[in-house]
Amino acid sequence: MEKIIVIGCPGSGKSTFSKALHRATSLPLFHLDMLYWNADQTTVEKSVFLERLSDVLRKDKWIIDGNYSSTLELRMQACDTVIFLDYPVELCLEGIRQRKGKPRSDIPWVEPDKEDEEFIEFVKNYNAQSRPQVLQLLNEYADKAQFVFRNRKEADAFLASCRYHPAPRGNLLSL
Repeated sequence: MEKIIVIGCPGSGKSTFSKALHRATSLPLFHLDMLYWNADQTTVEKSVFLERLSDVLRKDKWIIDGNYSSTLELRMQACDTVIFLDYPVELCLEGIRQRKGKPRSDIPWVEPDKEDEEFIEFVKNYNAQSRPQVLQLLNEYADKAQFVFRNRKEADAFLASCRYHPAPRGNLLSL
C-alpha cells in the first residue's frame, strides 16, 4: 500500500480520511483540488492540471484524495490501492454543511456560507450519475487492493488498524 487513491462523493470526508491515513502511514498526501483550483476560485488550464497530476503519479509513493472523473481511470491504473468512501448522500450533504466557512488545507480558499445549488444538486445525483462509473472501474481494476467503506465507523476501524499495526517498510499493511 504505497500508491493510494481516496475517492467518494463530495462531502464524504475524503480529505479528512486522507489526512488521517497520511498521519498513520507517512505517505505523501496530494489533494486534487489543490492541483486544479487557484485561490481565487478559478481553475488552472486542463494541461496544467494534467501535468501536475502526472508529476504526482510519477512519484514512488503517494495518497491522492479527490474524484475528478476525467482522471479517475488514469489514477486507477497508477495506484495499488483504492479506498472508496461509499456513504449515503445525506451523510455527504451534512459533511458539506459542516465545512462551510472553515479554512481547509485541501482547497485553496474558505468555502462561503452561501450554498452552491449546482454543487448540492451534483451531490444529490452522485449515486445515479457518478457512482456507476466508480463501480465499473473498481470491477475493471479488481487486481488493485480495494476498500469500500459504507460508513465512518468502517473507515475509522481501518485507520485504527493502520495506526496500531504498522507494517515494516515497503508493504504498509495487508488486511
